[in-house]
Amino acid sequence: MADLREALEQAGYGDVCTHLQSGNVVLTSRMSAKRLESELEKQLADEFGLEIQVLVRTRDQLADVIKRNPLGKVADNPSRHMVSFLSAKPAAKVVRELAKEDVAPEQFVVSGREIYAWHPDGLQRSKLAKLLSEKRLGVTATARNWNTVTKLLELADD
Repeated sequence: MADLREALEQAGYGDVCTHLQSGNVVLTSRMSAKRLESELEKQLADEFGLEIQVLVRTRDQLADVIKRNPLGKVADNPSRHMVSFLSAKPAAKVVRELAKEDVAPEQFVVSGREIYAWHPDGLQRSKLAKLLSEKRLGVTATARNWNTVTKLLELADD
């Protein structure tokens, strides 16, 4: 992650920090989120030869994700409580199809460009995790556990 941090700093981004080896970066920029996504994708391709779709959330958007957590009273293990960050809201038809699936005891809530998921028995054999694939959702998605989500906000606030 040091190479990534250094490359982003050299590109002029401020307050760059990474979280573990997760691919999560917190930085400051005056660009819009969409432009920043595009610029970061280009930089990752140019600097590292990586073709990765980047998803950006502002500090306030991330704080809102945490604030509106609909599974907070149910999810008692932050490593099994996931948030899938999406490139766009999934189509209403996709959300309706997901709602028909029986994934109990797992639970999920689609909320805008995020899907909150609770996997009480873990992710390894999770039926729900398989349903939340990019192919099924029709949008780019990347999931982070609750520990990571809250840590990223802490880093943004430092």
